[in-house]
Amino acid sequence: MKYFLLVLIAFVSFSSCVSNKRLNYLQNLPGNEPIELEEFIPYAEVDYEYILQPYDVVDIDFASSDEELTKVFEYQGSRSARGGGASGGGDIFYFTGYSLDKNGMVRIPKLGQIKISGLTEEEARQKVEDKINEYFKEEVYVRLRTGGIRFTTLGEFSSSGTKVIMKNRATIFDALAMAGESNILAKKNELFLIRQYDGGTKIHQINLNDRALLASSYYFIQPNDILYLQPMNIRQVGDANNLTTALQLTIGLISSVLFFIALTK
Repeated sequence: MKYFLLVLIAFVSFSSCVSNKRLNYLQNLPGNEPIELEEFIPYAEVDYEYILQPYDVVDIDFASSDEELTKVFEYQGSRSARGGGASGGGDIFYFTGYSLDKNGMVRIPKLGQIKISGLTEEEARQKVEDKINEYFKEEVYVRLRTGGIRFTTLGEFSSSGTKVIMKNRATIFDALAMAGESNILAKKNELFLIRQYDGGTKIHQINLNDRALLASSYYFIQPNDILYLQPMNIRQVGDANNLTTALQLTIGLISSVLFFIALTK
């Protein structure tokens, strides 16, 4: 019985330990060209820019030397309401911006409906500006933007749900930091990044353990990205939220049994 319990302790300890190679971010993994400390890492060349999708919400602002002219294109009170900022995971422009309908059309006062889905922010801005300047001699300038970078985290994060980073560009580690350190039992080498493209979706697999990620085309996140971290199979043993505590409790219990057996001999 004594030897059986010792073997059981060894088995639990072995099966419950998780190697640092599966936990630590940004390692030089075997088979890759090593990236040394202080080494310059150029960003990957990415042609892709976020393409506006149906149901997106954008802010469209107008500027002209004639301030009364710009008010013609805005919904009443929308400019003054913009100071409220973001609330929770919502888009900061949800109540003050312009929503694209299911066909990708945006309705602007005096101009009617304009299709801007399938375009980048700059292309959409230029299209709206050209449309305005068809009707007015006084030149009107347009600024069009999305409400930061909205993304969703699912699975083994400290905080899952929809979040917004108020920046024009954000890395995958910005997203991880906002969602909270991933669970110790998360498969950091198998982060699924679900990304929307014009007309469809792709699933990409990211290895957070790999230092080469810094030069990857997926280092920067895009609006509407979904990040999903799966749990390791070892989660079935012990408490996923605190592996160390579970292991200590197991070993403590077995030690108590051994001590009791020794006393009864």
